[in-house]
Amino acid sequence: MDSNLKDDMLETSTRLRKTAQYLMPSRLPEQPDVTDGYNIYPVFSLGADKIFSGYASLTQWMIGEKNIVIDGYGGVFWDQVQETINHFLAKEGLNANWFITSDYLKPVTEIDELVAPFLGTENAVWGTKCTLTLADMYQLDQLSAIKPDEQADLNIVLGTGAALANWDAPILYIDLPKNELQFRMRAGSINNLGAGELKESFKMYKRSYFVDWVLLNKHKKAILNKIVTVADGQWPDHINWMFKTDLSEGLGKMSRSVIRVRPWFEPGAWGGQWIKERIGQLNNDVVNYAWSFELIVPENGLVFESNGNLLEVSFDMLMFENQKQVLGKHADIFGDEFPVRFDFLDTYGGGNLSIQCHPRLNYIRENFGENITQDETYYILDCETNATVYLGFQEDIDPETFKAVLKHSEEKAEEIDITQYVQLHEAKKHDLFLIPNGTVHSAGKGSLVLEISATPYIFTFKMYDWVRLDLEGKPRPINIDHAFHNLDFNRKGEQVSKELISKPVVIEEAENWQVVHLPTHKDHFYDVYRLEFDGEIFRNTDDCCHIMMLVEGSAVSIETADGTKHTYAYAETFVVPAAAGSYTLTNLGEGRARVILAFLK
Repeated sequence: MDSNLKDDMLETSTRLRKTAQYLMPSRLPEQPDVTDGYNIYPVFSLGADKIFSGYASLTQWMIGEKNIVIDGYGGVFWDQVQETINHFLAKEGLNANWFITSDYLKPVTEIDELVAPFLGTENAVWGTKCTLTLADMYQLDQLSAIKPDEQADLNIVLGTGAALANWDAPILYIDLPKNELQFRMRAGSINNLGAGELKESFKMYKRSYFVDWVLLNKHKKAILNKIVTVADGQWPDHINWMFKTDLSEGLGKMSRSVIRVRPWFEPGAWGGQWIKERIGQLNNDVVNYAWSFELIVPENGLVFESNGNLLEVSFDMLMFENQKQVLGKHADIFGDEFPVRFDFLDTYGGGNLSIQCHPRLNYIRENFGENITQDETYYILDCETNATVYLGFQEDIDPETFKAVLKHSEEKAEEIDITQYVQLHEAKKHDLFLIPNGTVHSAGKGSLVLEISATPYIFTFKMYDWVRLDLEGKPRPINIDHAFHNLDFNRKGEQVSKELISKPVVIEEAENWQVVHLPTHKDHFYDVYRLEFDGEIFRNTDDCCHIMMLVEGSAVSIETADGTKHTYAYAETFVVPAAAGSYTLTNLGEGRARVILAFLK
């Protein structure tokens, strides 16, 4: 990436975004700066003349319409949008009659009362999924009563929820990636929907996760078929846009071929150096990288390209329109929720994760409003010599003694020898550790862990965190009581090695390839294979979605039944939808390629 462009992106970060991550460029670099093949800006090409660049072209399209509705996700810089459109209208000698949706929000105190039941206590980490609608946030009688002025050059209703005005007019929808939304929140340049004063970033995130995003996603889905144009709002001074019909066509093609989301990366208290050292497009001016959101689709987007112009939309756009093509025979079970996630936990040269567990199914449903729970596995993609995983209890575990020791550690900030209570296992490359809900566990230092899991991703009940502070020097939340409502103390002793460490079995083979089954636990609703091949391997989807990553080798190419071809590098995640029918993987490197494949049982 051009050094001046990097400097511009970081300067924008200091003003409007609190992050060390670069802002995605609005145009595809002519010579991508990719180290070892891994690309942090994967794109799906739409062909020529599908994505248009800039407010000037957008304003020209708007002039052709008399009345316009500009709706969009939370966190868009609406003042900037209005100011820039006005600038280009003035060049044409035109004026717009504006209606701004934020003027029709209910009073802050009333909105606070509405959302309070979904936020838990003031300092609680979690809330409960909101059951309101976006319309509940507005004085809907007033918003729906606004009417266009027939004498005006152009009438525009602008802002989140603009479609609630119910105008008979084209809808332009401005989407915003979840990572950029959070970076803006951390900088204090945006706030929660209808909120008053700015709060600490973790409280803003909680309100976003349990309230704002739930309402906004439902609203987006409800108006999807009415949207005429879609724009990407992540660049403060620029916009790329396209017609919704072209986006739908692209999503349809994607749902029958191959999907790769745009990953994003975050430092953390226990983070390591593997990602930092091996992914060249990232900003290395950070202390570490702890996570990569490889495929955590509530927060990942899909990037489309045309004429070099880039436009990102949220992953749920694909699921709203093409859930059957993506999930096949499992679509009736999961609907528009994509049920599996891939992410990296980087402890390579870093520290241990907290000792933790995840909620049982009934607990997460009753307390947090989720449909599925956080059943995980740890696949060791790479590791140092002495890498470890904490998993399961010692045979002589006494729950009351364990709880008392944890409480004492939390209150007195004293370290404990956790291995008196929790087992420590050697971790080797390509091992798979099974972590069904309720299981005590932690990724030890020295690994790059590919976490293959059910999609829920924030419900981690920490019991012990090595008496350390977060990157801002604050204590990390400990959730002992939540944990003890969920821990399975029968997962102990020899039973742990027998049931929670996967035993690979070759289930298919030929001269130049084999399929290795890495069985998951009976509580996991997904299973894991490893495809190992020297040249090519052919697979049918059997009406099932396949989620994959190259875990050994430099690169593979994939060709789906419709003739679509893509190349993926080591450690890149890609998805073959059920509707693809079949695909062929070809090894492009030296030595045997190994590809992890997760799929729904």
